[in-house]
Amino acid sequence: MKAIVDVCAPAKVNLFLHIVGRRADGYHLLESVFALIDWCDTLHFEVRRDGVLSREDQGAALPADDLILRAASALQRAGSAAQGAHIVVEKRIPAQAGMGGGSSDAASTLLALNRLWGLNFSRDALTAIGLTLGADVPFFLGGHNAWVSGIGDKMQPVTVPQARLVVVKPGQGVSTQLIFSHPDLKRDSQPAILSGFVADAFGFGQNDLQVVAQQMCPGIGQALNWLEKCGLDGRMTGSGSAVFARTLPGFELPTAPESLQVRLCNTLVAHPLQGWAT
Repeated sequence: MKAIVDVCAPAKVNLFLHIVGRRADGYHLLESVFALIDWCDTLHFEVRRDGVLSREDQGAALPADDLILRAASALQRAGSAAQGAHIVVEKRIPAQAGMGGGSSDAASTLLALNRLWGLNFSRDALTAIGLTLGADVPFFLGGHNAWVSGIGDKMQPVTVPQARLVVVKPGQGVSTQLIFSHPDLKRDSQPAILSGFVADAFGFGQNDLQVVAQQMCPGIGQALNWLEKCGLDGRMTGSGSAVFARTLPGFELPTAPESLQVRLCNTLVAHPLQGWAT
């Protein structure tokens, strides 16, 4: 095998996000449901016999040492792989959106290069590598929508109803680190019950980061107000700045302000690369 092309890296939305406490080491304890959606980056991989890892960006330039190359390098070291790879990235998922784009790219890189280099690492082995890259990478390697708890390290598969979502990304981004360190952040939500979520998947709970994020990023409020004018009840995903709402049957997407990036998305039952590791 010399190349693998058109590798999908899907985004996610947090259907809710509760902060239920904080550990002595400063890490926040959270509960959330991560749902995969069909807003995807696309990656292409070609073997390099010289062992070099290179990346070509189609669209906006990524940082020189982004998660894609860091994932490739980590896998190369773990597998003592003599081969390298040239990776072409078609970036579509917006940055600083709370949609996990960088983590998803890293996960798809691990899955694709594990195949391309013939390493045959198990999913658990890839997850151990992914955890060193970022807290969300193991979710995208898991292959399923998930109930997430702890510091983001505990996951169990959960069924998310198939739905059509409007996802809106304002022009501004927001710093996850600044939100979690903000003194006004709500950190005392009561632990959630899975059965409560199952009964009302898209209306359950709230995003505890949203109030602070809106203070820091006015574009979030603009996006939520636009959804409200469309008759939709929106909320922020992750640490923002993207927001989303479930659409009703027959919904037609109106023209949005130029400052907002708007996309209709579908939830996914499973990750497109679910079968690429066992």
